[in-house]
Amino acid sequence: MIRWMLLMFMVLVLVNSATGWVRKIGLGRLPGDVTLRLLGREILLPCASSVLLTVGLFSLVKLVAWLM
Repeated sequence: MIRWMLLMFMVLVLVNSATGWVRKIGLGRLPGDVTLRLLGREILLPCASSVLLTVGLFSLVKLVAWLM
């Protein structure tokens, strides 16, 4: 269980550090993405971007598996 917690922590750190890069390529501003400003902090909930990235990664994995 400690491995899963460590893995999730690493993923969250990577996602948090990639927020600026993700916004530069246009993700996070799609219809369905929500940006909240609470107490001087900005919280990004990228629902549509998450779906788009999931479909893209799934397609890429299926393509690689098909080519092998």
